[in-house]
Amino acid sequence: MINELLSQYERELRLRRGLSENTVVAYLYEARSLCAFITRSIDADPGEPIDLSGLNLEDVRSWLAEASSGEARSSMARHSASIRTFSSWLYRGGFMDVDAAARLKAPRASNELPHVLTQDQARNLLGFVHDRAADGDPLHVRDSAMLELLYAAGLRVSELCELDVSSLRPDSTVRVIGKGNKERITPYGVPAMRALMAYLDVRSQLVAAPTSGGPATEKALFVGARGKRINPRTVRDTVHRLASQAGVPDISPHDLRHSAATHLLDGGSDLRTVQEILGHKSLATTQRYTHVSAERLRQSFVQAHPRA
Repeated sequence: MINELLSQYERELRLRRGLSENTVVAYLYEARSLCAFITRSIDADPGEPIDLSGLNLEDVRSWLAEASSGEARSSMARHSASIRTFSSWLYRGGFMDVDAAARLKAPRASNELPHVLTQDQARNLLGFVHDRAADGDPLHVRDSAMLELLYAAGLRVSELCELDVSSLRPDSTVRVIGKGNKERITPYGVPAMRALMAYLDVRSQLVAAPTSGGPATEKALFVGARGKRINPRTVRDTVHRLASQAGVPDISPHDLRHSAATHLLDGGSDLRTVQEILGHKSLATTQRYTHVSAERLRQSFVQAHPRA
């Protein structure tokens, strides 16, 4: 049965490989999607077991074309990577005669530069959410703390959602668990510290009380309207909405991360420091932000220099 097969695969990802929760969820989603595609292609009953032994590269390519229709190259590359992992596991486990996705090539990454705010736009956005939080509404105070920390520490949205109250350290740094369960310590500045202190003062108004009537036990730093750990979709929706209300270009939480990296480099920070702050495994990933800064420099030159 497919469910039993995927349960075994989940144990492989969680226990043997020790992948992060978000990575496990994403890889299982792709594996389930491929199994559903094969079930439809052979017109099998979803409840019946399917034979994956004859799965071949063309089957995987057909699934990839359907799964990534209309998506960016980066999304297609993620689909390819996750399904190669699943195919390799199926082959090693004896579920397939050959590793069907071993020769599946990921598309080249796009050279498109990251979408970033200018420093003035970032200042306007954070000023807006700060003024909005002045009404004392716990959700508004929370939103201010979330955006300040996303920008100040250059966090991924998944990293923000996985923070516990204990992740905050007394020296204005935060303990972050990044990709591959790798830990890093990231600093943040005074505005983020003040926003976090204000949020911690009202957080108890949001945390769901246990049914037993005892003290609240929710460890998550940021909680949703129902008092439980906030989810990435809520954070993304919040950032999009607040950017619109603040009158700045539409951005995602990851764009705030891009903006933080770019502004650090614009301010004179070296690449190694930015790499450590963002938790990039490779310096080459961080170097893309130098292209953003160089592009801004070129635009300023063209606009200002009489011989440009």
